[in-house]
Amino acid sequence: MGRKNSQKRKKKEKLRQPGDQLLKGALEITRSGVGFVIADDVDVDILIRPGDFNTALHGDKVRVVIKEVRSGGRRMQGVIKEVLQRKRTEFIGRLEMNKGFAFFIAEMDKPMPDIFIPLENINGAKDNDRVVVRLLNWENNEKRPTGEVMSVLEEESGNDAAMKGILLEEGFPLSFSDDALEVAARIPDIISGEEIKRRKDVRDILTFTIDPVDAKDFDDAISLRKLKTGNYEIGVHIADVSHFVEPDTSLDKEAFQRGTSVYLPDRVNPMLPEHISNFLCSLRPREDKLTFSVIFQVTPKGEVKQFWLGKTLIHSDHRFTYEEVQAIIEEKAGLYAEEILILNEIAQRLRKKRFNAGAINFSSQEVRFKLNDKGDPVGIMVKESKEAHQLIEELMLLANRTVAENITKLKINNKPLPFPYRIHDDPDEEKLVPFAAFAKKFGHKFDTSSPDAIAASFNQLLKDVHGRPEQHVLEQLGIRTMAKAKYTSKNIGHYGLGVENYCHFTSPIRRYPDVMVHRILFEVLNNKIQPDKKLEDKCKHCSERERAAMEAERAGNKYMQVLYMKNYLGEEFEGVISGVASFGFWVETVEHKCEGLVSINSLLEYDEFRHEETEYCLSGRRSGKKFRMGDKVWIKVVAANLTKRQLDYEWVVAGEFAAEKSGKEKGRKRK
Repeated sequence: MGRKNSQKRKKKEKLRQPGDQLLKGALEITRSGVGFVIADDVDVDILIRPGDFNTALHGDKVRVVIKEVRSGGRRMQGVIKEVLQRKRTEFIGRLEMNKGFAFFIAEMDKPMPDIFIPLENINGAKDNDRVVVRLLNWENNEKRPTGEVMSVLEEESGNDAAMKGILLEEGFPLSFSDDALEVAARIPDIISGEEIKRRKDVRDILTFTIDPVDAKDFDDAISLRKLKTGNYEIGVHIADVSHFVEPDTSLDKEAFQRGTSVYLPDRVNPMLPEHISNFLCSLRPREDKLTFSVIFQVTPKGEVKQFWLGKTLIHSDHRFTYEEVQAIIEEKAGLYAEEILILNEIAQRLRKKRFNAGAINFSSQEVRFKLNDKGDPVGIMVKESKEAHQLIEELMLLANRTVAENITKLKINNKPLPFPYRIHDDPDEEKLVPFAAFAKKFGHKFDTSSPDAIAASFNQLLKDVHGRPEQHVLEQLGIRTMAKAKYTSKNIGHYGLGVENYCHFTSPIRRYPDVMVHRILFEVLNNKIQPDKKLEDKCKHCSERERAAMEAERAGNKYMQVLYMKNYLGEEFEGVISGVASFGFWVETVEHKCEGLVSINSLLEYDEFRHEETEYCLSGRRSGKKFRMGDKVWIKVVAANLTKRQLDYEWVVAGEFAAEKSGKEKGRKRK
């Protein structure tokens, strides 16, 4: 270990010297125009002056060379030599027409040059039109980049433009290239007799899908039949995307670059063209479909006796929504009620066993927006995890774990087979210690002596706080102590799920790592293993795209929240403090789950407040008044900024008395 650390130190010392060594990293450009590269092998950011960007834009992956070192290696300046990968190639902005050509000025808070648009590339756009432009070519810093107009944005479609802008900010293209679409169009939609012979035919077994009411890409189906032994055969059938999407085609390359589908309030930006995701691969009812399956033999008590892995041919008998299945579970009647109740019983047993084995039972709420014909939010709903959701969740978790356990036993040249595991590290100790101390103030003991003890403490705490005032704050803070799950070939287990081996196998229509898992598993089953030397880099890319999708989804939800709350400017609502910082505190309204900031400046007329980090609160110096995470407060909506996707609230001093006034709504105009 000492030798390795010494070698790393020497490498970093060498990298700190000016020279010709090229380092990889991502460029971040500040609003002032100065850039920084966060390089993999250097522990300080490398300053890049605007004249040294080459053709790099904000977020691009680049190669940089150090040209100057100052302050004993604590400050470095570099020059970008090459752009390895663009974060984004599509932009929203205005078109300016001239004689014989046009220019595109991007709407960006980061500096970027105007893009030259030849007249043959304007696609019918006119002067001053708001458009989406794709960057086509940028040879060097001395020439302007060239591009083409992809579409014209209608002036009245503000929400549409906002959602497109959010996708582009995070590097998700709005459309597929002609090459990718051509590859998709050439894929035959008829299943050949030869392909049927190569697969296990399970079309005669009862099979159905359970999905959200608005879903179109059904990537998993469940089958069930009772065996003579009294046990059950449960099949988890997953769309065989890897059969249709072949490696290294333009279609595959674009799917990899996206890494994931993105789900915004009013649309899905798919990883694969709709012809594949909603038609070819989607496990639609009453159609024969190609699948990759894990078929289990399970006892009525939920014990897995054996399993089979392989490619199958299925025929879904019915398409259920979660709401329909939940009604069947609650009423114990309906189509295929006997089979659904059996599956639910087994799923609940699997769930109980999972938590007993150390999985952490964090609950989560998902906000959904009811939209009118114009795409404006007219209502907000909170989606809760019920038994119907848990039925699918438990069977998918079982399939994912089974595939990973099967793969982890394999060795290539006495080394583990490179495989894209889904891992989750132990909680962050620095975050855990103050959290445990905070939980103690509410009477909850927290054992931090080992990872298993931490998991047991979390589950006991979550059980104890259910329905109590501190539930929300402790759940939210507990989640923040957790590491982020990610993809990697270095398997360290999944702490949150309490398992040693885990991967993503069950959603290949919307997640690229699942496609990678399918391909490797197929190689293993056919004994034709070809280890991918670039697998770890691919895993890192997929983790980055997953985080980008999460950021886009958060931004989309925030935009809709702000748009919705614009209707309630000046009105008051009850809320819960959801976060605290030195500059104020955030409040999430109870009724709408819309979060806004109460600035500390707006509190100055009442008292001078200071931030107490370990207490997760703001404390008044004179009054002793505290604003702590989890506290209920009343707020007034004072500003809703769509451009910044930001809500501003003010604390209502007399709010605690408002709830006592009978016959008054929670949100009302103050007179």
